[in-house]
Amino acid sequence: MKYVLVTGGVVSGLGKGVTASSIGLLLKSCGLRVTSIKIDPYLNTDAGTMSPFEHGEVFVLDDGGEVDLDLGNYERFLDITLTRENNITTGKIYQSVIDKERKGDYLGKTVQVVPHITDEIQEWIERAAMIPVDGNEGPADVCVIELGGTIGDIESMPFIEALGQFSYRVGTGNFCLVHVSLVPVLSVVGEQKTKPTQHSVRGLRGLGLTPNILACRSTKALDDNVKEKLSQFCHVPAENIVTLYDVPNIWHIPLLLR
Repeated sequence: MKYVLVTGGVVSGLGKGVTASSIGLLLKSCGLRVTSIKIDPYLNTDAGTMSPFEHGEVFVLDDGGEVDLDLGNYERFLDITLTRENNITTGKIYQSVIDKERKGDYLGKTVQVVPHITDEIQEWIERAAMIPVDGNEGPADVCVIELGGTIGDIESMPFIEALGQFSYRVGTGNFCLVHVSLVPVLSVVGEQKTKPTQHSVRGLRGLGLTPNILACRSTKALDDNVKEKLSQFCHVPAENIVTLYDVPNIWHIPLLLR
């Protein structure tokens, strides 16, 4: 099993879900079987009780799971049927760990974020990745994982730590990190600014994760000199920096990535 992790920086709402879905669609078009997992760092066990004004529409899965709308994107883009196990929340992780502690599964150990919460996250990812979602038997070839929220959020820290450990657990050849970031254009100056992405990548590296690919959101395609600057300061090869500029329809995103 190979894993692609999609994270986001600078601001929320950059389109990580559509980016993750599009990456999955490209991998599927190469003949690979793809599954996906959405990680939501909020404490709710699922999206069922959350106001649409607060969180957006709830997507209901075939098994009755009430989940984030991004899972609806995964199902549409990849033509798969996901389960409630494919949506991980902080609430689900802590509930599972506390249930185990009450049953004595930790044999009297002091239960802590590291290693118990982080181990639970890694085990959940491995378990969910093995669930067949495309109507065929056996596990998929690739699992695309989207980490909700923005790098630096306090609630996503246990997941960042767990995914850093997970990247070593599965080996570098089996783990790819795509970081979606913002390259704003200041209307007065009219040039693309790389500093927000530099800070975001620095924060990510400081937490133990190094991006392999930068997916830069901007109003227009990145200039070559901007790519070179990002490559130099973020330690990502220029050919691994892609621009996801504004398009009129989300179905154009896979074409941009291709």
